[in-house]
Amino acid sequence: MTSIFCLRVTINFVERDGEVVSVKAKLGETLLDVAKDYDISLEGACEGTLACSTCHLILKPEIYETLPEPTDEELDMLDLAFGLSDTSRLGCQITITQEMDNMTVEVPKESYDVRQ
Repeated sequence: MTSIFCLRVTINFVERDGEVVSVKAKLGETLLDVAKDYDISLEGACEGTLACSTCHLILKPEIYETLPEPTDEELDMLDLAFGLSDTSRLGCQITITQEMDNMTVEVPKESYDVRQ
């Protein structure tokens, strides 16, 4: 039996400086997990506990529309994010699926990663 965690898709992160970093992500991981694995400038201060907005990402509309609706808790945290857009989501709340292969997500220019 094959585990879903053996399968990978390509995710393209647009860094704050405009550099595009393409990475391989395991199905079932969150975008925050993937960003941390590849040292993308996405802080994730609360480590995915939905207690901050430092993993804020901007998605393309065609991807955003395919995702489950954000919870009230996620929307509350997004209200605190800099550079909020109509297609903003928290990376800790987005689980990688096969349909996300080759998707592009943007780290908002207004975000700041204290690790760097």
